Amino acid sequence: MTDRERLAEQFELARPHLRAVAYTVLGSVAEAEDAVQECWLRLDRSDAGTIDNLGYWLTTVVGRISLDMLRARRRRREHETGTWLPEPVVETAEPGPEEQAVLADTVGLALLVVLESLGPSERLAFVLHDVFALPFDEIGRILDRSPESARQLASRARHRVQAAPRPDADPSRQRRVVDAFLAAARAGDFEALLDVLAPDVVLRGDLGRAGPAGFPTRVGADAVARHVLRTAPHFIARAHPVLVNGAPGLLFGTREEPLSVLGFTVVGGRIAALDLIVDPAKLRHLA
Repeated sequence: MTDRERLAEQFELARPHLRAVAYTVLGSVAEAEDAVQECWLRLDRSDAGTIDNLGYWLTTVVGRISLDMLRARRRRREHETGTWLPEPVVETAEPGPEEQAVLADTVGLALLVVLESLGPSERLAFVLHDVFALPFDEIGRILDRSPESARQLASRARHRVQAAPRPDADPSRQRRVVDAFLAAARAGDFEALLDVLAPDVVLRGDLGRAGPAGFPTRVGADAVARHVLRTAPHFIARAHPVLVNGAPGLLFGTREEPLSVLGFTVVGGRIAALDLIVDPAKLRHLA
């Protein structure tokens, strides 16, 4: 085996971790794949013999690439309207070993929505330290800041992130709540829907170019339940249980021709947030 082949083998072992880092920073499967590929190109061009800790080096490089991509995307989206939601990571309701490995480092949609409200530097500092345990001296090098400055960025982000709903830890309990939601929607049962929705539940939607005017956010169990019952006849028959970013969710259509994905955040046995992703560009990777 040549040195390059050995290096490529080590990189492939690190690829799932690097993809998870890039995805958490960017909230985009496609952009995360681009960041990981660029990381490999930089590794291939580097003098690998001078790298003391390959894992730290790769995480640092993919973090820097992701930061540049995030800043560029923010500039492009300054004048866009509508709600932004991340590209969902969707797997079957009963994932096998390989799918479980993919989901292991995947963060929930609710957290990604909160991360999107952070500045790029705050987001990177929080993700690399609090999610992936990278030391602040390494994070500081990526941001061209001191370790103490990186620590402060992560601390500010942490305070914002604490406002995000904390999903119930038991996946089976979450699935029962989502199943009850689906049964109530199919039956047109308004009271049953109210039973599974938190009083301050939020329904967000990302239509992308399919809906240039945007999707009005609904807040409150009554408003969300009425919207679900008004629209359910058009889509509920094509709903399939899946895992969306590691939590129970629904896929409408098929993986070959996905129409939309609905992610749920279940807190205290009730649905605290629903995230509807319709943007075809964000569903393309599912096929």
